[in-house]
Amino acid sequence: MTDQTDTHPVIRLRPKADARAMRHGFPWVYSDELVTDRRTKALAPGSIARLEDSERRPMGVVAVTPDSRIIARMLDRDPEAVIDRSWLAGRIARALELRERLYDAPYYRLVHAEADGLPGVVIDRFGDAAVLQPNAAWADRLTDEIAAALVEVTGCSTIVKNGTGRARGLEGLPEETAVLMGNVDAPIEVPMNGAIYMADLLGGQKTGLFYDQRPNHAFAARLANGARVLDVFSHVGGFGLAALAAGAVSATCVDGSSAALELAEAGARAAGMGDRLSTRKGDAFATMEALAGEGAQFDLVICDPPAFAPSRQALDAGLRAYERVARLAAPLVAPGGYLGLCSCSHAADLTKFRNASARGIGRGGRRSQLLRTGYAGPDHPMLPQLAESGYLKVLFFRLAP
Repeated sequence: MTDQTDTHPVIRLRPKADARAMRHGFPWVYSDELVTDRRTKALAPGSIARLEDSERRPMGVVAVTPDSRIIARMLDRDPEAVIDRSWLAGRIARALELRERLYDAPYYRLVHAEADGLPGVVIDRFGDAAVLQPNAAWADRLTDEIAAALVEVTGCSTIVKNGTGRARGLEGLPEETAVLMGNVDAPIEVPMNGAIYMADLLGGQKTGLFYDQRPNHAFAARLANGARVLDVFSHVGGFGLAALAAGAVSATCVDGSSAALELAEAGARAAGMGDRLSTRKGDAFATMEALAGEGAQFDLVICDPPAFAPSRQALDAGLRAYERVARLAAPLVAPGGYLGLCSCSHAADLTKFRNASARGIGRGGRRSQLLRTGYAGPDHPMLPQLAESGYLKVLFFRLAP
């Protein structure tokens, strides 16, 4: 691929745009900050352009999606940068160096979008396989080049494109999943926190596994020895399997997906823990109400729901949903037991989520002490200038007798 900077169109910030924030590391230009003349509007989604401030001073090379609210994403602050396979390989190699320093085995998030200098790009690694999510138009256009650079740097032989999710819709991209190279004929075993997880790279949620919860799984496991554990919104058994590996006497996984629960059961069997795992398929709220009606109690309850507040418009409804989760979960915790509550909603900041959780616990008739606040693991680095990249919050409470 050739991509010479002298052929790039030039786009320009409006005089009132916050150029200083961009120069200090903010990675996005919003549509109302850019001069959107006829030529800019005519650019194909994912076009590479040179960005200038309102005084025509160069700011860097960006990817442009004219119809998106995030109209430009910073790729490189060097205005002469060439966005080719070599450039992509350099970014991936830098990301790989960090992960190899952090982890002994090649199971991790390899690229975490803006924080790794590849805006809108997510890559999760599963040993010799990798799942690529090109969630921005520029990355979707360069999918084959990103995949080739990924193979060059990591040596992975299987690359899956997962083109699903809300972010792609905001970029006007279609949903599609495809094996770009190699083959995937079965779920992949992923060792993590002493447990074995089964990742479905083609049919599972997101990339097939949520690596971001790794450190929170580990903390929950410290509370789980000898415990009865309830893992609500369990997906493939994230918290439940880690708890069993740490010596929990039993774990019950609750999820609305039969396929996810089957993977949880397969993971438990693969680790020789199948006799201690049970599953319940159904709506999480209804299942917690049913468990309360049965008089069930657990020493450790974890609730890891989907993003109830994916946008500011959904914030109030999302906070009510988080409060309801806490209200229904609290009575299921045995006296002196532990409750873990999770939010992956970037629109609900830590304070709002913590307050909603505390209200719910109180409405559930329990008193609590907050033990720990957890976040995503270090393979999900946060870009300090972009609050959205710090999306995951996990609160661990001990509930009074």
